[in-house]
Amino acid sequence: MLQKYYTVKGYGENEIIIEKSRFICYINRATTEEEAVQFIQKIKKKHWDATHNCSAYIIGEHDQIQKANDDGEPSGTAGIPMLEVLKKKGLKDTVAVVTRYFGGIKLGAGGLVRAYGKAVSEGLKAAGIVERRLARVMHVTIDYTWLGKVENELRSSIYMIRDIHYSENVKLEIFVDETKKQTFIEWMTELTNGRAEIAEGETEYLETDVS
Repeated sequence: MLQKYYTVKGYGENEIIIEKSRFICYINRATTEEEAVQFIQKIKKKHWDATHNCSAYIIGEHDQIQKANDDGEPSGTAGIPMLEVLKKKGLKDTVAVVTRYFGGIKLGAGGLVRAYGKAVSEGLKAAGIVERRLARVMHVTIDYTWLGKVENELRSSIYMIRDIHYSENVKLEIFVDETKKQTFIEWMTELTNGRAEIAEGETEYLETDVS
């Protein structure tokens, strides 16, 4: 698993007008090629009357799956420029569809490349980009007498509380960067005078907004 990578926050759409042509960009996260294809088909069905529904997607830890489709535009003027924007942003698991309604003015090859590239760039702004960083969930069990101090210290630290369970004792789930595990254990042990039970849990991706 990658330590960290960038992808889109989720669904987003945006429309721009260039020389009377409408370019509507739809963006979404897709972790499999099947998800990407389903999203493309959904947009094509919605805009069945459009002049073109061009698409691009990039999927996999090592960008193993990359596809671009010009959907009737001159070869290399739509899908590839769209894909290049995704690659330039360093995104993974992302699908983009740009629907075009022709406005009567031809843009030429260079104009089309710029238009489709700009449509995706603006679409990404609407969707938002996140960094997904691999983190370890650490389980900390403490007596209720330690809760106030531990919770306050955690909330002003670099560590993020995932959940708190209240039962006979208090059980906290805390996201810790894989490289800071030992530092966290030592810090928590010192903070509680060795009264905390600390155990490693599963790994999860933690998302933070980039834009």
